[in-house]
Amino acid sequence: MLCQECQKKPATVHLTQIVNNTKKELHLCHECAQNHQELSISLNLDPGFSIHKLLAGMLDGAPLQQMNAAASPECPQCGLNFTQFGEIGRFGCSNCYNTFDDRLKPLLRRVQGTTQHTGKVPKRAGGKLGVKREIDKLKAQLQQAVQDEAYERAAELRDKIRDMENKLQ
Repeated sequence: MLCQECQKKPATVHLTQIVNNTKKELHLCHECAQNHQELSISLNLDPGFSIHKLLAGMLDGAPLQQMNAAASPECPQCGLNFTQFGEIGRFGCSNCYNTFDDRLKPLLRRVQGTTQHTGKVPKRAGGKLGVKREIDKLKAQLQQAVQDEAYERAAELRDKIRDMENKLQ
């Protein structure tokens, strides 16, 4: 993708602004981006800025310090502990996500506001993923309907879930 301003260099800075429910996307090369006021703050970041430092700063928070005071569990597969994760900024293996799940969720909630990914989805996977998300929502509604003893509503939801699951196959 070429820079929208100079039309010569590849766009390396991508800005998406949403103002009054209107989405505006701007794709610029580094040189043109330096001339935009709205980008001047983000382009002048400390060169020492890194995700590792961000995570380490988040791990210094009071609730997480209390968790770190307890014995830091170790991943049985790779041997990494949570303190090492804070220093390195990445996990050692895929099993670390399960091992540190109880400590990771509060961190993700604090950094991103949620533990559920809601970002963009590739178009080729978007159809099935959208249906799967809808099924998950319906299952939660089904559980609530059963708890509320709204059995007719629960039966409708059950049938709708079955239909959607059959469409996925």
